[in-house]
Amino acid sequence: MAELTEELSRVKAEEPGVPSRDVRVHPNPEPSPASRTGTPTVIVDDLHIIYRVYGAATEAEKGNAANALLRLLKRQGRPQMKEVHAVRGVSFVAHHGDAIGIIGRNGSGKSTLLRAIAGLLPPHSGAVYTDGQPSLLGVNAALMRELTGERNIVLGCYAMGMNPTQVREKFDDIVDFSGIGEFVQFPMSTYSSGMGARLRFAIASAKAHDVLLIDEALATGDREFKRKSQQRIKQMRDEAGTVFLVAHNLDVIEETCNRVIWLHKGKIKMDGDPETVLAAYNKV
Repeated sequence: MAELTEELSRVKAEEPGVPSRDVRVHPNPEPSPASRTGTPTVIVDDLHIIYRVYGAATEAEKGNAANALLRLLKRQGRPQMKEVHAVRGVSFVAHHGDAIGIIGRNGSGKSTLLRAIAGLLPPHSGAVYTDGQPSLLGVNAALMRELTGERNIVLGCYAMGMNPTQVREKFDDIVDFSGIGEFVQFPMSTYSSGMGARLRFAIASAKAHDVLLIDEALATGDREFKRKSQQRIKQMRDEAGTVFLVAHNLDVIEETCNRVIWLHKGKIKMDGDPETVLAAYNKV
């Protein structure tokens, strides 16, 4: 851990425009040897994410119908703004070649953490440093429903920085990998949720990414698609990228990732090799 901290201090000192304050590294446990082989790609430093939601008054707060007018006069019964502290002081370092599984119960902050790393949620405090542009792939990732699969493939590839020649070279592979077949000529609005998710993954994984964030994108495919997806992720790791994977299917995490971070109520409960962390998680 001392060597890792020294390495981070050196990297941050050499990188222009990055604050020089110390990076807090989660102490439990030591990163696996595989995670120390590459250079740092993501540094999450004491990250806190707080967002505000509106919640309607409960039945107990509303009372009965006889008090409706009184509540209105007192400006009661309206939706109340509440703060949700979704991520609470999370710190860790990811490296080139890492495939990191993020596990935890519903509401533990997994998707919020991925959105923060992708730059879609501003930190309430702390910071996220990334080497390169992170790309977030989730089951709700936006494709244009009124356009055909073909047009979405082209636009998606352009959005990732490909040129027309590269798009033509990747087009057939994307269609074959997604398994949508002749539906590539149909509007996305005619696709099932599984077809849309497969196409999103096929587009996003057609290009090597410095940091790829995958949120439940493998949960909608059949066994064959999951197998192909796992192989594609391993290929991306071999190309020295960094992959974050949120999935409720722990078998996918175990077979795909070299490191697992367990989130509980917005905090890191455990961080280490898949066998150790998943064994502890399954005991809860």
